[in-house]
Amino acid sequence: MGLCPRAPWAPRAAWARWARWAPREGERVVSEGVWAAPGRVNLIGEHTDYNDGFVMPFALPHTTVATASRRDDGVLRLHSADVPGGAVELRVDDLAPARGPGGWTDYPAGVVWSLREAGHAVGGADLHYESTVPTGAGLSSSAALEVVTALALSDLYELGLERRWMARLCRRAENVYVGAPTGIMDQTASACCTAGHVLYLDTRDLSQRQIPFDLAALGLELLVVDTRVEHAHSEGEYGKRRAGCEAGAAALGVPALRDVPYAALGEALSRLDDPEVRALVRHIVTENHRVERVIALLEAAEVRAIGPVLTEGHASLRDDFRISCPELDLVVDTALSAGALGARMTGGGFGGSAIVLTERSTTPTVTKSIVSSFASAGHKEPRIFSAIPSEGASRVS
Repeated sequence: MGLCPRAPWAPRAAWARWARWAPREGERVVSEGVWAAPGRVNLIGEHTDYNDGFVMPFALPHTTVATASRRDDGVLRLHSADVPGGAVELRVDDLAPARGPGGWTDYPAGVVWSLREAGHAVGGADLHYESTVPTGAGLSSSAALEVVTALALSDLYELGLERRWMARLCRRAENVYVGAPTGIMDQTASACCTAGHVLYLDTRDLSQRQIPFDLAALGLELLVVDTRVEHAHSEGEYGKRRAGCEAGAAALGVPALRDVPYAALGEALSRLDDPEVRALVRHIVTENHRVERVIALLEAAEVRAIGPVLTEGHASLRDDFRISCPELDLVVDTALSAGALGARMTGGGFGGSAIVLTERSTTPTVTKSIVSSFASAGHKEPRIFSAIPSEGASRVS
């Protein structure tokens, strides 16, 4: 079983790493601060965010950390300890969609572009990143990178950005600058979640409610199983699902699929001729209803009862939205056979991670069964860790 622990981001250690990549020979870079933003896992509510629906993410203890300082020469210098190669230098005045070098630097560069497009006076900066958020695992490593960049620049340039607005600017960076048609959930979770809670988010009006989620006190555990099958949101399949949802809303004459009542789903489906669009609509409407059911169960202290709802969500993502893969299905099937209370894929799909709700007493059995099943199927060994609801983005020093 692989484990991704949170790194001890001590300011002194961060400075030592920062000092190793001074921009020019003999020049000392003075760090003005250290910031951190987490990845997230989504408990329930998948692909509903770009349909104006409901989601329930919480922040993970895994973070992307940025050590940053301002520059007065209009240069944005980006460096990652986790990516081979040296620093990348860009001029902030030249930033524009489809003009960046591509790769990971488009995410922070897109944030700078988005801030400036919104009228915020952001100049150059040195930004050095390190991360414990698994990439390609459906745990929002890109959103963590975006949010930590926005928070650092907000503080450095005294922008005073409100967290919800920050999330919207980061989402715009990913949609327009990077070209990935994602919703608002990931950035909002990274920016706004609180420790010990799951975030109920209405993605239409961005209203939020923090719902206590203390599984340990109940003898429960939520596992994240990273299948190590990487996905890419900006590729075609994600965009096709979004376009299909928009087509369904247009055919039904509603602004978004969030406006189709669960009670009227049967009648709505009868009005759709395209079977693929019909399946997408069915998933979104039933998934919004699953979010409402999970909220009701958590508020009634019936936490164990959310397990079957999670499993229903996986079946819908597998059969109607068609974004699962053999590895994700294997996690879910194996976990349930080993005694888990519920399981489902989480994130954008086509790879990434699954979540598994277990009694703590059965966690070792479930974990061993999943690892064994992957070995028997000839897959890479999955990375498994406990998902602990953690704090959103913050300044470390």
